[in-house]
Amino acid sequence: MRGAGFFRYCASMKRILIIEDDKDIVELVRYNLEREGFHVTTAGDGVTGLAQIKKFPPDLLVLDLMLPRLPGLEVFKEIRRDQQLNKLPVLMLTARGEEADRVLGLELGADDYVTKPFSPRELAARVKALLRRMEPPEDTEKPIEVGELFIDPSAYRLTRAGTQIPLSTLEFRLLYFLASRPNKVFSRGQLLDAVWGTERFVTPRSVDVYIRRLREKIEADPEEPVYLKTVRGAGYIFETDAD
Repeated sequence: MRGAGFFRYCASMKRILIIEDDKDIVELVRYNLEREGFHVTTAGDGVTGLAQIKKFPPDLLVLDLMLPRLPGLEVFKEIRRDQQLNKLPVLMLTARGEEADRVLGLELGADDYVTKPFSPRELAARVKALLRRMEPPEDTEKPIEVGELFIDPSAYRLTRAGTQIPLSTLEFRLLYFLASRPNKVFSRGQLLDAVWGTERFVTPRSVDVYIRRLREKIEADPEEPVYLKTVRGAGYIFETDAD
């Protein structure tokens, strides 16, 4: 009989959901992730996978883009629209010919991607790196209030004029990093190192995408930002001087 220690261990395991219709890929990925100590569940189509996410939200989702019944991008859009799920880290699986879908996924806020065919060890490394990036901030990080914005790192919560603004985990981390270092310019490379970490697999373009998404959420006019400004040839700055 398994003792209480076993069940405490299982409760602490990170839960990974794989939505993929290729059974061989599913078993290969499941085997390698379980070897790394993850609890893995699977779904073979988009409708079933989305239902599982809503019923038992995982710690991380591995999502194929080409799925029966409901395409992966539609699953992803539904997740990002749901205020209870929009912080869920998503690693996309794409075929080499699906570059346009991959770019669209990153623009919508996907956290990382792996191109088929891939090494199972590489995918496991990506999963671990992504989960590390999602760890909550240190207790020493303090809330920030600027104008109508209130940024609370303890809850990963942003409010504007008292209304909560849904952000993904990486969106929040990028905003908090810049807002906690106001009026200082950071290059795309510096932001990638600070927010995505040295084990990143995204490009500098990802910073531009996330900045644009943040402007749409926090600025009254994203085309004329008050806070998140571009310094041409240098990078980005969170400006408070005008406040």
